Amino acid sequence: MDIFSIVLIIIGLIIFETISSIDNAVINAEVLSTMSLRARKWFLFYGLLFAVFVIRGLLPWLIVWATNPSLGAVGALTATFINDPKIKEIIEESSPFLLVGGGIFLIFLFFHWLFIEAKNYGLRGERFFHQHGVWFFAIVSIILSVIVWFAIKQHPFMAFGAVVGSTAFFITHGFKQNAEQHEQQLMGGASMSDWSKILYLEVIDATFSIDGVVGAFAFTLSVPLILVGNGMGAYVVRHLTVSNIENVKRYIYLKNGAMYSIFFLGVVMVLDSFAVQIPQWVSPVITISVVGYFFYKSRQCL
Repeated sequence: MDIFSIVLIIIGLIIFETISSIDNAVINAEVLSTMSLRARKWFLFYGLLFAVFVIRGLLPWLIVWATNPSLGAVGALTATFINDPKIKEIIEESSPFLLVGGGIFLIFLFFHWLFIEAKNYGLRGERFFHQHGVWFFAIVSIILSVIVWFAIKQHPFMAFGAVVGSTAFFITHGFKQNAEQHEQQLMGGASMSDWSKILYLEVIDATFSIDGVVGAFAFTLSVPLILVGNGMGAYVVRHLTVSNIENVKRYIYLKNGAMYSIFFLGVVMVLDSFAVQIPQWVSPVITISVVGYFFYKSRQCL
């Protein structure tokens, strides 16, 4: 991998992690506003270390280990840090299971936003889909059935990977819904200690980070690059949480850009899982282009 590809991938990861975590940053900022100064400083410093080195470091390792059980825990940890052709071959052989599951997860995430979540309508057609939210479950069920049908012909474990991806979506979606309810209670004056709020924010951060980590595998299978890109993105999110969250909220279509990039990355991952050769530069270029368009569209509304 040449230096240009590495830089492009890292830039794409930073942008993707930052944009896909905007909701997380908003929740963090609103809950932090109800906490003492000491607790806020503690969360912003130690919480950042936890978010970068534990959550965004642990999740990619667990995913690589889960899709490559023959490597073992230690082998999965060191696999992407060493230049061993055999290890690389093992990871590439098992990558379809990871990619199809991650792709399903991201595609479901996009359609849930398109059909069900409240949004600022950035493109024609979004209002129509939102008004027909009842079709969400039918659409994603059909998509899953079709992909599983073709995946079975490739390898049974690919079909299982697709089902795992859909399961992961509904589990994390449940946690996010619960987080929104707790946030409303906190903003409504519900009593909770600062330490309880810190723990709550860490759980929320872990839940929201799954989107960024899963999507990162559309950019690269290299865990070190994912750690660098997502880690820097997490730092940007913390910075926005502290100083610029109200300004960020004014860019009303950034969430649209995040969700459309999630959809394209999900499609790239599914195609990759079926051995469709897609150059590595495609994912970061799509992400930068889509987010850039909606950033420009948001600026026009300021």
